[in-house]
Amino acid sequence: MPKDSEIVEELQKIRQLLEPKPSPPPPPPPKGLWAEFIDFIGKGGILGLAIGFIMGTYIGKLVSALVSDIIMPIPGAFLPAGDWKEAVISLAIGNGMNFKVGDFVAVIIDFLIVAFVIFLIAKYARKLGVK
Repeated sequence: MPKDSEIVEELQKIRQLLEPKPSPPPPPPPKGLWAEFIDFIGKGGILGLAIGFIMGTYIGKLVSALVSDIIMPIPGAFLPAGDWKEAVISLAIGNGMNFKVGDFVAVIIDFLIVAFVIFLIAKYARKLGVK
């Protein structure tokens, strides 16, 4: 049979194991705006975001140039008036109102083509595993 001192000693060990440990202190907050900025830049995703933004801007310009310089002149060649982007609807109200319908339609078509190209790029990138 164990002695009383051994039992007390064992109970003290159990008590130490069951007592909650104090949580570690929280890390100190970054010091100043510059330190927060460096911490923000160091997260890693910012560089990829910047590259994606710049590439997206120039891909958009490239596709817009393709649409306006190569694709849009094709319908203009078949119209008797020529450049259909210059089409205007005029209303004789007050001093007259001019609606640049041709330019509006050209911008819509340009947007749809750019959106479709971006969609294809994103779809291809997902197949490659790029997020």
